[in-house]
Amino acid sequence: MSNTTSTNPSKPNKKRKTNPNPETNFLINLQSCTKSKDLTTAISLYESALSQNLRLSLHHFNALLYLCSDSATEPSSKDSALRHGFRVFDQMLSNNVIPNEASVTSVARLAASKNDGDYAFELIKRMNNEFNVVPRLRTYDPALFCFCENLEAEKAYEVEEHMGLMGLSLEQQEIAALLKVSAETGRVEKVYQYLQKLRSTVRCVNEETGKIIEDWFSGRKVNGVSCDLGLVKNAVLKNGGGWHGLGWIGRGKWVVKRGSVDESGKCCSCGDQLACVDIDDAETERFAQSVAALAMEREVKANFSEFQDWLEKNANYEAIVDGANIGLYQQNFTEGGFSVPQLDAVVKKLYERSGNKWPLIILHNKRLRSLWENPSHRNLVEEWNEKGVLYMTPHGSNDDWYWLYAAVKLRCLLVTNDEMRDHIFELLGSNFFLKWKERHQVHYTFVKGNLKLQMPPPYSSVIQESEKGSWHVPILFKGNSSQTWLCITRPNVCESRDEAQ
Repeated sequence: MSNTTSTNPSKPNKKRKTNPNPETNFLINLQSCTKSKDLTTAISLYESALSQNLRLSLHHFNALLYLCSDSATEPSSKDSALRHGFRVFDQMLSNNVIPNEASVTSVARLAASKNDGDYAFELIKRMNNEFNVVPRLRTYDPALFCFCENLEAEKAYEVEEHMGLMGLSLEQQEIAALLKVSAETGRVEKVYQYLQKLRSTVRCVNEETGKIIEDWFSGRKVNGVSCDLGLVKNAVLKNGGGWHGLGWIGRGKWVVKRGSVDESGKCCSCGDQLACVDIDDAETERFAQSVAALAMEREVKANFSEFQDWLEKNANYEAIVDGANIGLYQQNFTEGGFSVPQLDAVVKKLYERSGNKWPLIILHNKRLRSLWENPSHRNLVEEWNEKGVLYMTPHGSNDDWYWLYAAVKLRCLLVTNDEMRDHIFELLGSNFFLKWKERHQVHYTFVKGNLKLQMPPPYSSVIQESEKGSWHVPILFKGNSSQTWLCITRPNVCESRDEAQ
């Protein structure tokens, strides 16, 4: 037996470990400095890299710029961070290394740290023009917040306009900053504008934003427009409830209170009834068109068009019923099937609640045929058919598109436990769809055969502007699920309008 070890030529030799090149070593060390926030060591490494003529990449420069911008927020390292940060950026451009959004954001933060919002804003525009750097919300924030803190309102508005041109939407902290600078510089109409933007962007404000709103309204006297009550009511109705958008209404000082809202939606401070807010007319129409367009991509176009035509002629329903969802509810047991009694119970309950108006059941033709062929169900199906309660979706169709379109188009209730997550993903933004669902979806349960409908809530926990011109603002505190409401009224306005009614 031979003692020599044979080698298998088919197996490749393992690669020998090689030491990283100097550029890689430099990047690894820079990343370590970033984690430990060690600016001094990072700058020392950078100086050494320059002296060795290392080839510096975008990653090297971005790591340095980020560390400098982060260190500029600390008083002890601010001067050094600013001095070295701008020098690093100049070197980056000198080396023809094209900056990206992260580079620009770091330098904008450096500029804001030395209170130079102009540089930060001009940098964004220049980098976009020269290198096609597409800014994000965070890229604009240093310039925007700098202008707001310095009460340079017009410059802040210019930044906001540029953000809009880039297709960016403001979030709560940006709107709050603009609201505050508008309030502090006496721009009354701008305050109203940003309150409306806040209303359309967030459901509840945080504590900081709530304080800005409270401080502005407290004891303030703003002379608003005199609007015809009918005009205001029509505007509220058109907007889906909860706001009119016509500007400040009435005269006199505001009275601000912190309080609560009871289960029915009645403000415990002023007695106003809050609204259950819906999407507005334009949003509803766009929503219906989007559902129809998606349905026609997935369904036989002629079939869905036929349904649309039928719905135009039969548009008096106040509730749409997802027949399959209800019939198959809790039927995952051996003898389970399609429960006609459950569906019948829902139909009758809706009939009673609506003052004897029948709902519309959407059901697939395959399911309906099987019910029709069952002698124990045939009479009920015939009764539904005679009363115009049924719409049968054709072979090969997905009945989800039919009941969703009908509920949106007719602006009525939708009875289903389907959370429509797939529809949300494909359609519009989640906030938009959630708002519609909150107002229109009816959930249900059967406990020991007894039906319970969970109707939409009586009010929405969102910023609301009443027909009287008062405001109600929900505040959600960190680490606390309960809400506090700002109740903002002008008592003399409320009294005079109550008398007019």
